[in-house]
Amino acid sequence: MKKTLMGAAAAAAALLAAGAEAQTLRMGVGAQITSTDPHFHNISPNNAFASMVFDNLIETDANARLVARLAESWRPVGQDAWEFKLRRGVRFHNGQDFTAEDVVFTFERIPRVVNSPGSFRTYTQGVQSIEVVDSHTIRFRTGGPFPLLPVNLAQVPMLDRQTHEGAATEDFNSGRVAIGTGPFRMAAHRPGERIDLERFDGHWGDRPHWQRVDYRMITNDTSRTAALLAGDVDFIDQVPTTDIERLRHDQRVRLTEIDSLRFIYFAMDHMRDGPSPFITDNDGRPLPRNPLKDIRVRQALTLAIDRHAIVARVMEGVASPTTQLMPEGAFGYVPDLVAPRADPERARALLAEAGYPNGFRITLHGPNDRYPNDARIAQAVGQMWTRVGVRTQVDVAPFASFVARASRQEYSAFLVSWGSSTGEPSSGLRSVIASYDRARGTGSVNRGRYSNPQFDETLARAMRELDDGRREALMQEATRVAINDVGIIPTHLQRNVWAMRQGFAHTPRVDERTRAQDVRPAGN
Repeated sequence: MKKTLMGAAAAAAALLAAGAEAQTLRMGVGAQITSTDPHFHNISPNNAFASMVFDNLIETDANARLVARLAESWRPVGQDAWEFKLRRGVRFHNGQDFTAEDVVFTFERIPRVVNSPGSFRTYTQGVQSIEVVDSHTIRFRTGGPFPLLPVNLAQVPMLDRQTHEGAATEDFNSGRVAIGTGPFRMAAHRPGERIDLERFDGHWGDRPHWQRVDYRMITNDTSRTAALLAGDVDFIDQVPTTDIERLRHDQRVRLTEIDSLRFIYFAMDHMRDGPSPFITDNDGRPLPRNPLKDIRVRQALTLAIDRHAIVARVMEGVASPTTQLMPEGAFGYVPDLVAPRADPERARALLAEAGYPNGFRITLHGPNDRYPNDARIAQAVGQMWTRVGVRTQVDVAPFASFVARASRQEYSAFLVSWGSSTGEPSSGLRSVIASYDRARGTGSVNRGRYSNPQFDETLARAMRELDDGRREALMQEATRVAINDVGIIPTHLQRNVWAMRQGFAHTPRVDERTRAQDVRPAGN
């Protein structure tokens, strides 16, 4: 009798597990996917989606530590090469085998992606050539020491030469070639609204719990929370700060959260010496020279910002003030580079010294649907700048249209962000602050076109340094150079918060990626 009951219980448990695996997970995400081409736009929402459909050679876990993915192992070979052993038996969604030739093709394709607003060259630029040793062994030649190659390759989705040769970004967006080796395959795509995913049962790795995923883009904060509470979706990200405390006490809901590696900052027009498009005198006439080229003006703008007030009042405590890229305790954090207290009087004095005793007018641009409270942050900073004499009009727009214009250097000042997926600052320093150079892959999202030769030289030395201690010291030095020069104006680091209905569990990630494979039935 006991054995019979145990057998029945096991059978019931198996049926429950099978039922859970057959369910559809309904996700509501707060940012739009601008493209399903995994090499088109290097931003977090796109990369999160790509990590469900495509695989990288190496992946990062929830705490940004490297783990094997399509590469089983990797090792340095001498001073100028890395050898990677590829996983055997991996197939793309269409049945094609994954081999070393696909790695070569992926690296060849990335610099050829047309009109990329954020190139993945930032991760591949250290590779000078690739040698195919055999079908599942490959060597990357780096022309000298390049210790961060494994970290960089953890951000590069792999494609299939046979499937993707000649494929354009539009072919991915249509779904025709949105084919990877990842745990899910794309079944349907309504741009800006919804993506339907199906589990890829031929995946080489762990089997996801969900047979289908309904991946909805709900960029309005109120609508996203309402969809969760109404039961229209099971899981949401970017929980509005105004809703967090209420949801903590709602028995229908559970939260997961983790400190983020994403910092919010303001970029400025460093490109133009003459008139800047959204800067005028107080009578609305264009200024003959760009005031943002004067470090005293940039210092005034950063001293005008009350970062602690933004964290307390706008972010409602779900953030921490900063003036650098990394959080305290992370690799590359600069202990003596603390967020300055607001000093409006000093800001006014600096403007006067720079020749603007009566200030000037500027339009501050930003998104209104990408980051928690992004439009409110822009409004708060606009008011702070206005108080010191820089009369600021704020103009926000949906992220897709905003970022296209920002990438064309159309703005004078604007709110953007960078989130590290690597747990260290090199990718952010190289992408956000380094001088724009398409051939070298630097400055890929340096949309203000800041350029400082001292910074570039220091960062280049850091990228070649094999000793971790010396490399960290060089990255700290590079960070000091850029922040003391006010190349960008960081304000705060986010905290990532997700919410889900009872009955679901989730593994939060420091890189803020929202992925179906990280959600499971509670207790599973």
